Amino acid sequence: MLKRFFSLALLILLSALSFAQLTHQPKAFSRQDTLRGTLNENRTWWDVQHYAIYVEPEFTSKSIKGKVDIQFNVVGKGNTMQIDLQEPMQLTKAYLNDKPLTYTREGNAFLLKLNKPLPIGSTAKLALAFEGNVRVAVRPPWDGGWIFTTDKQGRPWMSVACQGLGASVWYPCKDHQSDEPDKGATLKISVPDSLMAVGNGRLKSTNHHKLGYTAYEWEVKNPINNYNIIPYIGKYINFNETFKGEKGDLDCNYWVLDYNLNEAKNQFKQAPLMLKAFESVFGPYPFYEDGYKLIEAPHLGMEHQSAVAYGNGFKNGYHGRDLSSTGWGLKWDFIIVHESGHEWFGNNITTNDVADMWVHEGFTNYSETVFTTYYYGKEAGDAYVQGTRKLIRNDIPIIGPYGVNKEGSGDMYYKGGNLIHYIKQLFNNDSLFNASLREMNKTFYHKTVTTKQVEDFWSKRLGIDLSKFFDQYLRDTRIPVLEYQLAGNEFKYRWNNCVEGYTIPVAIISEGTKMSFTPTTTWQSVQLSSPISSVKIDPNFYAGIKNVSDKQ
Repeated sequence: MLKRFFSLALLILLSALSFAQLTHQPKAFSRQDTLRGTLNENRTWWDVQHYAIYVEPEFTSKSIKGKVDIQFNVVGKGNTMQIDLQEPMQLTKAYLNDKPLTYTREGNAFLLKLNKPLPIGSTAKLALAFEGNVRVAVRPPWDGGWIFTTDKQGRPWMSVACQGLGASVWYPCKDHQSDEPDKGATLKISVPDSLMAVGNGRLKSTNHHKLGYTAYEWEVKNPINNYNIIPYIGKYINFNETFKGEKGDLDCNYWVLDYNLNEAKNQFKQAPLMLKAFESVFGPYPFYEDGYKLIEAPHLGMEHQSAVAYGNGFKNGYHGRDLSSTGWGLKWDFIIVHESGHEWFGNNITTNDVADMWVHEGFTNYSETVFTTYYYGKEAGDAYVQGTRKLIRNDIPIIGPYGVNKEGSGDMYYKGGNLIHYIKQLFNNDSLFNASLREMNKTFYHKTVTTKQVEDFWSKRLGIDLSKFFDQYLRDTRIPVLEYQLAGNEFKYRWNNCVEGYTIPVAIISEGTKMSFTPTTTWQSVQLSSPISSVKIDPNFYAGIKNVSDKQ
């Protein structure tokens, strides 16, 4: 996801702002925020198994209509269902097992009344119809909604970008990240015969269901998050190839506007390079059953599962720019690498609450470093991740407030990536670190997780209690400072500007020699073989350093 990649100049400006500590003023959240972000009693008793979505967009009026069948398991007792559908969209019908339901609306939530609770352990089907003038995205993907635009030849071009805002901006669903449909989803899109509709997974059927219109039905067999189910509508043409991956043949399909075919064939040669690098480190691509696709989109890009949105203009870098300012970011296409990295972190491993989105964005940001290292070497990868630090603002904590559908700081990207790079240094063994990234994807394969689960995983793998480390970099905005004093052969050191009890290893470089320490917040000392005059932090550790030798 690239919601927070504003212009480079703006990011640099923001990074110069003074730090905001944990005492920043919290936002006053509304009942609507709570309804959306909390698993309340009207959500927890039913578990989504499958979505079957049908949609008919109308380009001129910027409206849509459709229906959704939700298959679910009854896992508790309840007689009210919360269905999310954002204004101004309207729910027009609701049937449970073919029997009509009454419902009331509370803002962006509909409360469906059951005559009596369903038997625990049973399976049921909810059929919903919806329509309305859908919210239109003004500046996708930074703001969400449907996208109604035209290509260079004036032909309709439509899609959706809705991460954060939520899938309920256009279709009714249980709009909470924790409940992915275990048995996947189908998306049937009705469009004029002059256009093509592409969705997630594989094309299941086409149907000329009414004069001048064709319905394209796409199917995903794996669990998928609501915001990842996306239609792409335009004058598309496709080409394909087979990637020989760890789990066998992976079908790779590329859909682009017809006049961009030649450029795409050249630029998308990077896709199998990306797959090779990421499979070698993260493990097999998580969705072989659904294939891998890049689809040209009328916005910069998003990580839509098995249907990655691409809008980078067939250029290397981020719209032709290197966000790290090192030169390495111009060696590869940012959108192909970053958005595809989300197939492992974000799509395979999904957080229960959007407050923990750093798991998606921090690890995916680090996938850029993994790709750079894989093809250009360790020094290149180190330089790339270090170069991104100028984009870190340290404004508010990375983890947001829970239960209100609220993300934390945009620092989840580059501060998150540097956090993971710090963890890599603690391993002091690149092979073991890479094996842990692979194990993480295997441990949490097709699961939703909490930050604590991820923290515990890395503490266990390292054999170090990293709780204070994560508190420091995720829940605080200060960057730890290694203070030191020099007196002859004695080197004294401690952590400052940090959370209480912070005891995380770090390395320094003095006159070409690297030395590792485990400072605490109280002074410690070590006798060196000879006096030293200069000390700097190993740049692979995202921390500060300060000489306080003249202070007592």
